Parts: sequence; structure tokens; C-alpha cells
Amino acid sequence: MTGLTQSYVHGASDVPLLGETVGALLERIAAAHGDRLALVVRQQGVRWTYRELLGEADRFAAGLLALGVRRGDRVGIWSPNNAEWVVTQFATARIGAILVNINPAYRTNELEYCLNKVGCSVLIFAERFKTSDYVAMVRELAPETGTTGDELRAARLPHLRRLVTIGDGAPPPGMIAFAAVAGMGAGRMGEVVALGPTLQFDDPINIQFTSGTTGRPKGATLSHHNIVNNGFFIGECMRLGPDDRLCIPVPLYHCFGMVLGNLACVTHAAAMVFPGEAFEPRAVLETVAEERCTALHGVPTMFIAELDHPDFGHFDLSSLRTGIMAGSPCPIEVMKRAIGQMNLREITIAYGMTETSPVSFQSHVDTPLDLRVSTVGTIMPHVEVKIVDSEGRIVPPGTPGELLTRGYCVMLGYWDDAEKTRDAIDEGRWMHTGDLATLDERGYCRIVGRIKDMIIRGGENVYPREIEEFLYSHPKVQDVQVIGVPDPRYGEEVCAWVRLRDGETMTADELRAFCQGRIAHYKIPRHVRFVDAFPMTVTGKIQKYLMRDQMAADLTAPP
Repeated sequence: MTGLTQSYVHGASDVPLLGETVGALLERIAAAHGDRLALVVRQQGVRWTYRELLGEADRFAAGLLALGVRRGDRVGIWSPNNAEWVVTQFATARIGAILVNINPAYRTNELEYCLNKVGCSVLIFAERFKTSDYVAMVRELAPETGTTGDELRAARLPHLRRLVTIGDGAPPPGMIAFAAVAGMGAGRMGEVVALGPTLQFDDPINIQFTSGTTGRPKGATLSHHNIVNNGFFIGECMRLGPDDRLCIPVPLYHCFGMVLGNLACVTHAAAMVFPGEAFEPRAVLETVAEERCTALHGVPTMFIAELDHPDFGHFDLSSLRTGIMAGSPCPIEVMKRAIGQMNLREITIAYGMTETSPVSFQSHVDTPLDLRVSTVGTIMPHVEVKIVDSEGRIVPPGTPGELLTRGYCVMLGYWDDAEKTRDAIDEGRWMHTGDLATLDERGYCRIVGRIKDMIIRGGENVYPREIEEFLYSHPKVQDVQVIGVPDPRYGEEVCAWVRLRDGETMTADELRAFCQGRIAHYKIPRHVRFVDAFPMTVTGKIQKYLMRDQMAADLTAPP
């Protein structure tokens, strides 16, 4: 991968692609490494071997069959990190049901849209998490719960039939406890095993919602082949093995957790270790020290919080070796501190998008430090990349252009949205990332900008158009433009410029209160400016870059 004459690279490999489903993978690893530690969930006291994890997954899979779930049916999960999430991931795969990841920060508006867009027949959800009352939100959308017999019949959620709750104690009326589902499958374990050989690795197995510039989230549909192989080659880059223990504080609803975390581990018989339901820096440090974790994942803000924790020096992190820092640009000083103070001498950088399962570029454990922080590494095995200009022509090395990727990792498409799929994946099966990038002569990639107006807030992708369309529903709002502005903690924060209707008044707090409980917390504008007009070109196009520049100057100006 040296001496490139054009910005096109094919990620060759001596290791072939895996040709198996997620369920077959777990069965194979459990047969070969049954007594090895597979899963640790500290807040629940769970410590399962691979044999035990397979058993838990198969019992729950049998219960799903008893509930009427069949191959290709969509099963939603709306929960923070816990053992039930992991069990559901593998149980649905064992019977060919499609797991639908729902962000636990979503509220009623987003939940309703996602469930109906893909036609979820079952929703598995936590009863509560922090200030979120999931049961109350479900009842708001489906007041018929508990009144329509064994199966739900709700006007606003016409496809949904079963509600399964994750929690202690008896479930609310009309809902089924997660623990009870496994008991419902008694006598159906043989069906689970028999289904395995009938499933194909090209079948869809996972839907992950990713927001878009058109406002509504799109359901990126991934196959077994997509995520099994991406997890495997991610683990290869990290040199994972059966003796490794990976601490996973990133969310499971995102590819970072379920692919870079869970599937990277399972493909290499390593242990998945969860420090808590959601990120808390002290819990991560305790977990690494007490479980002797060898690897740690996180976005840069997570590593900063861990390094800056007042008790950081009290924890023995000498067991650490590798991991992944991804989700947003990795500051060189943070990387140096992670290597020097956390012993992460082989930490890697990864880049990708949900639509590519997700990783297309990753640095290696021996990539020089300057390249680990100034680039996103080199192309993954069995993946192609090219950098093209606005006419679709490949550009010379070092020249910025749009980054396109192709290969096993490219999604099947957006669920029930052929038009947006065609917009993203061209006739040659190239995925158009919307990112501006360069490739140097050695094949190292630098992301230099974004064609799409995406905001990356602490590793979360936030798309302005989605927030704008929601804010337009406020009766006082005439026009609104959302931009990302620099933030020392999260990298970027959400900023809204708002034009009010004639005669109306509003405060920033009033606008934020309108958002509370209706859109995810990370999408709520941190900064609000009320304006009479937006900077425009002579042809009437809004110049968001001028808005960003002005806000950046104002936010850094001395008081």
C-alpha cells in the first residue's frame, strides 16, 4: 500500500472473510471455548462463560418463538447496557429475527417513528433509566396496553404486538417480564437449533437508525456478513485473543458497542466486560483495575473524563494494552496521555459510519503515534476506497474529495426507503460517505471536512435538519437554522439560530423546555440565538459557515 498514483486502495488480506451467521459464530466459539469467560456485567453481578451465554441466548430465542416471532420479524430493543441487551442481540440472531436498535435517549416522537417505520412486532425495553420512565412513554403511545388481551392492539403502533420489560419485580399490566420469556420457550429449544442451518449470512439481522439531512432517521439495514466480518477484522487489528478482556463503556445501541465491542470479542473468544448501564468514569477505572481488562473502548471525551478523574491515580491500569478511540477526532495530547498514563500502548483509531457496519479504516497497534492521531489509519481488509471529485473522478494522492467505500461492509440499504438507498449507494455499490478526505501515498486517510452538515457531539452524530424540522413545529418559530459550534468538552455543541413569528417573544430556556422529553437530550440546542435574518448568498442560500464563524468568535471572546 505504498506509492499510490491515485486515491484508490483495495484492502487486501491473507485472511478470508467469514461465511457464517451471528448465531453460528456464537455456537462455534462456545463449542471451542465453552469454559472461557464471555460476559461480565458488573451492575448485575453477571459472570457467564461462553457456554452459559449460548444457553441464555437460546432459551430467550425459544421464548421469542413462543411469542410468535419468526425469521425476518423485527424486534426492537430500547435500553441502556445490560446483560439482557447482549442476550437479545444473540437470541434474535439465533432465530433470524432482525434486531432493531433504539437509542435509549429517544423520546416518544422518535420512538413512535422508528417502531412504525420498520414494523416492530416486539419491543424489549428497560422500565426506567435515570430520569427516563420508559413504561410511561410506551403507555403514552399505546394507552390500549393491558386492555386488548394477550396481544397489543394500539392505534398509534399498529405493528406492535408484545411488550417485554427489563426490570425487577412483576411487570406492569399488559407487559411480559424479560425473565419470563425464556420460560415460555420450554420444549422449543430444538427449533432454535434446527433453524440455524436454514439462515443465510446475507440475511438482514440488524437495523440501526441514523439521522439524515432530510430530517427523519433512516434505518440502516445490516446483514450477518456485514457485522460478523467487521467485528472480526476490528479484533484482528487490535490483536485480540481468548485471554483478552475488553471494557465496553460505549452504548450497545450503537455499532461501537455491539460490533466494535461485542462482535470483536466473540469472534476472538475474548471477554465482554460492562462497567455499568451508561458511562461513568470512576466505574470504568474500577472495572479495568478489578477485572484486569486488557482493552478499553471510548470516544475522546470518555478518555478525558477518566484521565481527569480526581481518583485516577488510585487505580492499577497496568493490565491495559489496546482498545479503540473513535467517534470524533482524537486530540494528540489525549492520545499521548492514554498511552503514557493508562498503558494503552497499542490503542487504535477507527473511522466509519453505521452504513458500513461501521469501520472502514483503522490504525494498527504498531502504527506510529503521529499517524494514529493525524489520520484514521488505513483501509480495512477486503474493503475498497476511492476519493473522488465532484464529477466522480478519482483524484491524486493528497487531494481532498469525497470518500467512497465498497465491499462486504456496505449495508444492504435503508429499510423501506429505496430512494435514499440509491442516493447513498450508487450503481457500482460504492457507499457515498459525504465526508471529505485525502489519501496519502502510503494509504493513510485523513478526514478533512464534511459535505453533509453533521455535528459530532461527544461521539454522537447530530444532523441539523432533523432538529430544524422538529423546532419548526413550535408555533412561535418562523424559521430556524441549526449549526455545530466548538465545545471544549464535547468537541461540538448544538446551536440554533431562530427567527420568531411577528409579535412573538421567547427565551432560550423556553425553546429548550419545548424539546425536553420529545427529542434526545444531545440534540437539544445548548446555544440559542434569536435573529431577524440569516446570512445569505445573492442566490438565497444560507451561509452556515458564516454563522459558525460568528458563534465561534462570540463564544471565545473575553467577557
